[in-house]
Amino acid sequence: MFFVTDPGRTLDPTAVAARLPKGAGIIYRSFGSPDGPTVARALRRVADDRGLILLIGADEGLAAAIGADGVHLPERLIGQGRPLRARRPDWIVTGAAHSARALKCAESAGLDAALASPVFASRSPSAHTQLGPVRFASLVHDAGLPVYGLGGVNGRTAARLLSTGAAGLAAVDAFV
Repeated sequence: MFFVTDPGRTLDPTAVAARLPKGAGIIYRSFGSPDGPTVARALRRVADDRGLILLIGADEGLAAAIGADGVHLPERLIGQGRPLRARRPDWIVTGAAHSARALKCAESAGLDAALASPVFASRSPSAHTQLGPVRFASLVHDAGLPVYGLGGVNGRTAARLLSTGAAGLAAVDAFV
């Protein structure tokens, strides 16, 4: 599972990260926040203490500076996956995908995994038409890389994704 931060909805991401189980991941999206490096360093410490994976959203420099495990690319930057992988072969590189076409691009770009969204209705400003569990399962089946479900995933909706073949789940609000 991945905990995805959102500056407007995740006011204390380190407190949330401190409750995650070993092996879970954090995708820290600072969106250029002035305190981004400070929060990223704090998340790195929590990740080290708890055995978590830490990915930095769309900021290779910040990821390198704090010793992150990799980066998460927004859909518009998926094409940077292959050159990023060439520079950082040891990193985990994931990307956002909102369609079958984007999942194919993520596969072509050599990404390790994609987060397909929104599966369900979501409060995210970037969430458009929800995929629903049936369409999500179809996307997962046709994808050539592991796919995590994101968007409206919580304790109630997660059960509807168990038989989809998803690699796992990702959420913002479910962890807060």
